[in-house]
Amino acid sequence: MNLTATFGAETPVVGMVHLPALPGAPGFDGDRAAIRERAVADARALAEGGVDAVLVENYGDAPFYPDDVPKVVVAELTAAVGAVDDAVDLPVGVNVLRNDVEASLSVAGATGGRFVRANQHVGARLTDQGIVEGRAHETVRLRDRIDADAAILADVAVKHSAPLADRPLAELVADTVERGRADGLVVSGPGTGDATDEDDLRAVAAAAPAETPVFVGSGVTAGNAAALLSVADGAIVGTAFKTNGETTNPVDGDRVAALVEQVEAVR
Repeated sequence: MNLTATFGAETPVVGMVHLPALPGAPGFDGDRAAIRERAVADARALAEGGVDAVLVENYGDAPFYPDDVPKVVVAELTAAVGAVDDAVDLPVGVNVLRNDVEASLSVAGATGGRFVRANQHVGARLTDQGIVEGRAHETVRLRDRIDADAAILADVAVKHSAPLADRPLAELVADTVERGRADGLVVSGPGTGDATDEDDLRAVAAAAPAETPVFVGSGVTAGNAAALLSVADGAIVGTAFKTNGETTNPVDGDRVAALVEQVEAVR
């Protein structure tokens, strides 16, 4: 995977656009326009702060469907991603929680999205949605069928989950890349905003083929960004960019700029 071709940078920082609850979710407040306005405002703050790409996610939709969201979610995400893409001149990605990669690819194909995140691409994990299984056999084929020009970034031991069996990280990496044909890998901490274990990150980076980039998926801050990105090839950042470091708050442009400045030190 060529990072510069996809993200416009050799060590990309991807900023999260966490959408409020969409129609149909328990937390939806009845205001569709406000969802898109918030998405655009956060995306613009991320762009002004210097990120290289944005990733739009239905973060507010808890409790999440395991792997097949309703059609209304796909429709609303398509509208939100389209609004973000119109608002910023950056690559845009899609992550449909919990693990509807088919929907992510469909939205990306419709909106020109450049990448998607697959929380569970191969194998299976125990989550609060039950056992979530990877569907690489379906999603990789779907991408070709619908001609979606989107890279698949796949988590290794995704957050908010537990393994069904202990397997070495090197084996998980091999299955994800060689058999699952993921374009990039993501390594996260145990939960949203939690620090990524540096030993895990080093193990995945060591096992990954040279052409497969590894992203830090959670817990990146201005204080540790330079150290983590001396190991990883890129970072996906959400909580650290938010006002007061609270995941559900709006993006704080000053916090974005401060973290991006640290990343420049390792580029």
